[in-house]
Amino acid sequence: MGASGRAAAASAAAPRKALRLTGLGISVSIARPISPQWKYNAGVQIARLALAVFALPAAWLAAQTRPLIMGQNGVVVSGHHLASDAGLDMLKKGGNAVDAGVATVFAQAVVEFDRFGIGGEVPILIYLADRKKVVAINGHGPAPLKATLEWFSQRNIEAIPGDCFLPAVVPAVVDSLVLALDEYGTLSLAEVLEPAIRIADQGFSVYEPYLGHVEDLAPRFNSEWPSSAKIFLRDGRVPKVGDVIVQKDLARTLRRLAEAEAGAKGEGRSAGLRAARDLFYRGEMTREIVDFQAGFECTDALGFKSPGLLSLEDFAGYHAQVEEPAHAAYRGVDVYKAGFWSQGPVLLQTLNILEGFDVSGMRHNSAPYLHLLAESMKLAYADREWYYADPNFVGVPEQGLLSKQYAAERRKLISLETPSLTLRPGDPYPFQPRQQAHGPIPEEIAFRPDAEGTTGTRVADSRGNVFSATPSGGWFTSSPIIEGLGFVLGTRGQSFWLDPTRANRLEPGKKPRTTLTPSLALKDGKPFLAWGTPGGDVQDQANLQVFLNIVEFGMDAQSAIEAPLIQILDFPPSFFPRRSSPGNIAVETRLAPEVAAQLEQMGHKIRPAGPWSLGDVTVVQVDPERGVLFGAAGPRRNKSYAVAY
Repeated sequence: MGASGRAAAASAAAPRKALRLTGLGISVSIARPISPQWKYNAGVQIARLALAVFALPAAWLAAQTRPLIMGQNGVVVSGHHLASDAGLDMLKKGGNAVDAGVATVFAQAVVEFDRFGIGGEVPILIYLADRKKVVAINGHGPAPLKATLEWFSQRNIEAIPGDCFLPAVVPAVVDSLVLALDEYGTLSLAEVLEPAIRIADQGFSVYEPYLGHVEDLAPRFNSEWPSSAKIFLRDGRVPKVGDVIVQKDLARTLRRLAEAEAGAKGEGRSAGLRAARDLFYRGEMTREIVDFQAGFECTDALGFKSPGLLSLEDFAGYHAQVEEPAHAAYRGVDVYKAGFWSQGPVLLQTLNILEGFDVSGMRHNSAPYLHLLAESMKLAYADREWYYADPNFVGVPEQGLLSKQYAAERRKLISLETPSLTLRPGDPYPFQPRQQAHGPIPEEIAFRPDAEGTTGTRVADSRGNVFSATPSGGWFTSSPIIEGLGFVLGTRGQSFWLDPTRANRLEPGKKPRTTLTPSLALKDGKPFLAWGTPGGDVQDQANLQVFLNIVEFGMDAQSAIEAPLIQILDFPPSFFPRRSSPGNIAVETRLAPEVAAQLEQMGHKIRPAGPWSLGDVTVVQVDPERGVLFGAAGPRRNKSYAVAY
């Protein structure tokens, strides 16, 4: 399903709820769905009421479709209730937040196959209470050694497609989760895999949003991808809501990992975990993966028919890594993100720019406030486009990009009256000791005008540990199920540029810059927030708005994630076909129409989005003084779920 199709599906599936003004006793109900198009001439009275609402302190407002979940022993938030339950089970049996997080992610690979599978990626941030330290796991695989600019140029391919095997990189999920479990968990792999194996073996009932993807893909499944049709169709037909999907091959694959661990358990816990990961990356399972994609000529969106490029050597050479996270302080809150191989530092750069403005003094979701967010994000995303890439291949000026002095220079470019229509990367090198630019810095970045699937995992335990991950890739829409293994290879390689002047250009063994961006924050040196969202390039835009809703406007986590969101569309998307829309802002249609009209008067082009269509932020919030853990999951993708005890 394309982006527009997903947006339409999200709009159609969005709940119809009352707007509730907490403390005022006012309730306004909409009896029928709101059109996705702005109809200003029919909404004058509603607009006046909206303006009155926006004039109130933001902490008074609530438009909650779900309650804020609270507990004292543990909290788990994920994209599906069965996955959240899997994590909570680990906490109840004595595991820590890492054990619960790993179990949740494996379960998500079973129940959220439209968003994620074990053939994908999983960047992770972890706060370790005993060490008082945040660590990052680079859960992201590299391009095949055969994947070169020349290979694509010789075949007249100008952009890496988003489906089939050409965009496949080495799957990172198994190694990343095993590494997290080995270094920071307490339970065995078999224990954390048990819920995922059980669900895959016994099946689970499917929801409506998943069926939209199946309906779109049914012709392709039937004609080209029989291994996928066997699992996801019923005698060639689309299943119904509530039908049970059983994944015996995936259950067998996960069980083989647990059996490999058990076979080496006599040598110690770490040896057992290594045996499981070696089965996937250096063993019989590796050959099954490589042979399938090498022997299957898949026709992609460009009409190009080709097998995959992954080799046994690619798998054997891959190892997930523990890294120092990127960091910035914002008004007394320490915010941590994955490194510059992700888009995570965009959030940090944007916060550095915003720190020079009186954000809390502005009216929440007013036109001036949203204009300021949009202009600040444009500057950070321009830097993302020019500088962010795998640091093992490109000298990224990390210190300069995150310096407060550099942010002050970038801040000067913002007009509070009119929007910028160009992408303007800055020059961080004066703030970056002993490093030279990788090439001339352009005044603006040119691109073609106008032209996902992901989920999230947040866990906190009573010991003070926090786990925040953004699992993605390997979704069943991108390529055929690997026969006998039950999962799909990811397509993250489509985020590479085939332009040799770009930092994020394709190179053999290089990791593509990813949109996946979990977030974690400390306050006064103690855990405060873990949050994140699916949505590709919208991720750190939604993350920013939710963070500010909590930190600047005093909202609780549930109110913060349910407030209307915007998305700037000025920069090239990270996914095929990579067309952008300079000056455009996508706006959830729950935003006051008068605010949208004011943004248009300032020069922004408003693109109405579904009322609940931008991202799907989930949040864990910690109150260490009271010993309370909060979990928030919103309605945007209809399945996210928070549990606590």
